[in-house]
Amino acid sequence: MKIFDTIAAVSTPRGKGGVAMIRISGETAVELASKVFFPKSGKSLSEIGHGRAVYGVIKEHDGKGDSYILDDGIATVFFAPASFTGENTVEICCHGGVLVTEKVLSACFAAGCRPAEAGEFTRRAFISGKMSLSEAEDLGALLDAKTEGQLRLSRKGLDGHLAERIDEIYSSLRSVLMGVYAKIDFPDEDLAEITENEMLDNVKSAIDTLRTLESTYKASKAIREGVKTVICGRTNAGKSSLYNRILGRDAAIVTSIPGTTRDILEQTAALGNVTLLLCDTAGLRETEDVVESIGIERSRDAMESAELIFAVFDASEDFTEDDLDLIGEISGKENVIALLNKCDLDTADADEKKKMLAGIENIICLSAKTGEGYDALAEKVEAMFECGEFELRYDTMVTSARQHAAILQALSHLKNAEEALATGLPVDLCGTDIECAMSSLAELDGRAVSEDIVAGIFSNFCVGK
Repeated sequence: MKIFDTIAAVSTPRGKGGVAMIRISGETAVELASKVFFPKSGKSLSEIGHGRAVYGVIKEHDGKGDSYILDDGIATVFFAPASFTGENTVEICCHGGVLVTEKVLSACFAAGCRPAEAGEFTRRAFISGKMSLSEAEDLGALLDAKTEGQLRLSRKGLDGHLAERIDEIYSSLRSVLMGVYAKIDFPDEDLAEITENEMLDNVKSAIDTLRTLESTYKASKAIREGVKTVICGRTNAGKSSLYNRILGRDAAIVTSIPGTTRDILEQTAALGNVTLLLCDTAGLRETEDVVESIGIERSRDAMESAELIFAVFDASEDFTEDDLDLIGEISGKENVIALLNKCDLDTADADEKKKMLAGIENIICLSAKTGEGYDALAEKVEAMFECGEFELRYDTMVTSARQHAAILQALSHLKNAEEALATGLPVDLCGTDIECAMSSLAELDGRAVSEDIVAGIFSNFCVGK
């Protein structure tokens, strides 16, 4: 990647639309865009004020010295460093037809722009210091958000609060490290601005803050990445009805005929703040039907790898042998919620059924048909993945495995430093551990991170972002 090239790409989705936008960024962005876009006012783009939109025509050169109008549109000029990328940037909006958009982009390439790589605009924003690496990750998550929870989580991360918290910890540890080195280099002088007790207090404070941040990862992972969730149970227990209830639409066929669902159906859905990677499975029963048997085997495989299991039982009927077999399979597992479905019908023996489910900690009565008990299910799932403890609009949360790993590494080093300070071990040992902790935090917000990690993060972006 040549980071000093001027790049161009379409930054709106491909396809027919009212408007398409081509973004150009780089030192020569205004100069190259001026070969394509001509303001109706007769002024050049370089004379247009920062952040102002101007109407004009877009021209294409035929290679023989002539040019002709491709389209008319709007251009907005942003001068460095006050732009998204921190570079000179021009955004040209034209009509949103597929062909006209491609022709305008080709004209930009002919003028001297290079095609942008995936995520290159955002990567340049990171390189120029317009955003931290954690903010860039949250921007990518915002673009991919499919649920309200994912949207709120990524939007909060874009506000830069995690980067601010990490910077506070980093600065505090730097003060401790300066005191450590002062004692090492000048042991007989009172040069340190911070006492050993103050050093210990600062390290403990950093540990407490990092532990608080680390504790948010389970919830953010459940929101951002999703929880593999399997709905299982015997035939006609109401699995597909529950599947449809969670999705909010009729995605699975529901009939009174046993064995209607024969294969695994998969969709992403939100339950409260938790994102579910939801699987509806074939009813568990003995059968001689070859096709249904394959579906049942796949159901059991899905249960083995699931992070969360919704075991559905028909509360309006006596438990069958298939129900009892399922209870034996899931009894004692922590990732199971037993659902006594059809509670809108006659469930006089509900208490007796709960006794039969005594080996399962989480039991909820609900009606997939009417929605009764559905809120209780959402609250239970949020509690299991600790999502109910955080306010997504306000709380600072760790949102990626990379960030989480860096915090765990920093915590490990700081615990060693705390022990060294508390037990009177040589301060140089403490200094080494604090340096390592600061290095981990520097990797978290992108101050010192490998090229492979940076490339991996931005490769997941679309080309126009």
